[in-house]
Amino acid sequence: MHYNYKYRLNPPEALEEELLYHVDTCRQLYNHVLHLFNEADNIPARYEVQGRLPDLKSWWDDLGDVHSKVLQMVVKRVYDNLSTLKAQKENGRAVGMLKWKPPREYRSLTYNQSGFELKNTSGRPTLWLSKIGEIPIHLHRDIPENATIKQVAVKREPTGEWYATFGIDVDEDTPEKPQNPERLVGIDVGILKYVHDTDGYAIESPNFSEERERLERAQRDLSRKEHGSANWEKQRRVVAECHADLKRKRRDFLHKLSNYYACEYDFVAVEDLDAKGLIELPGNSRNRAGAAWGTFLRMLEYKCERKGTHFVAVDPKDTTKECASCGVKTDKPLWVREHTCPSCGFEADRDANAAWNILSRGLEHIGVVYSESTPVETALPTDTDSVSAKRVVETGSPITRTGGSG
Repeated sequence: MHYNYKYRLNPPEALEEELLYHVDTCRQLYNHVLHLFNEADNIPARYEVQGRLPDLKSWWDDLGDVHSKVLQMVVKRVYDNLSTLKAQKENGRAVGMLKWKPPREYRSLTYNQSGFELKNTSGRPTLWLSKIGEIPIHLHRDIPENATIKQVAVKREPTGEWYATFGIDVDEDTPEKPQNPERLVGIDVGILKYVHDTDGYAIESPNFSEERERLERAQRDLSRKEHGSANWEKQRRVVAECHADLKRKRRDFLHKLSNYYACEYDFVAVEDLDAKGLIELPGNSRNRAGAAWGTFLRMLEYKCERKGTHFVAVDPKDTTKECASCGVKTDKPLWVREHTCPSCGFEADRDANAAWNILSRGLEHIGVVYSESTPVETALPTDTDSVSAKRVVETGSPITRTGGSG
């Protein structure tokens, strides 16, 4: 299985200047490849362009200072971006052309297969990079012993911090998914309540109002600075740090919540949401973007795969309208938070009803058959435990029934 492990780097000033030199050389090569494409009648194959790199080194001295694999990955990056544009065009999106990269928009370099090594120098871990040197690294968690490091990407964040992301392959068998899962859950995502599941839990969305206020104040201060001045650059760092703080806290919440569901259940059913399309809808788009539903579902999917848990994304159409007890559809405006069926009289929280419909559709999707009635027919809950997002404090155990309500 393939994983990415990210670690903080602490390069001294001399090595940081060397890293910046290598990154900028890669940026210039990226722009040079785009220039070749603009002059050529047809775009050549990637390996043909990579084969020209030795000839470029004969007159472009800076390329000789960068590891050959790093240069090859720059060419690959151009072709990957072209493939992305082509895919978007085939999906009917209006796309333009690839643009040259200014220094601020190109901040990383990639070592593939060779040119890197983890070392222990004088009792501290370091990352050795070919033609750069040994950089102190903060290994906050161990890389598995049965793992093979295939790639290392080094990136400078807008905050000025450096990180190394290891692409590793772990020699392990994927757990087999149970044929008849017993621990089942359906999950409905929202804004006020981030998730509402069929076990009766409603997890509140994390409150990042203080972080957003700090970010807005920092952005206002930045707008008053002269662009490009020393004070402007200093305040730009402050804005970047506010963004990074908000991102870290949001991803921490999503990692812990997704890990809980992947570990605690044999079967997880969710809605197959078009997160990008939802953000583009008019009204309340900021809250929908901040909810990061797409990120949560992607995290949940790969963690379920790693744990051997069934993960099913079902059609979200009418999951709120349908009655989980009898199937009759009832239109409800968004402000109506309770489901009341005019046919069978079943009453439940709007999101709880949707969660049971999601679970029912998920079971049908994999063809699970039970000798008795499905949980949707026998155990519809009417009470919900509302759990604050602050209770998500420990990976794998974010919620307890003895917690307070919110």
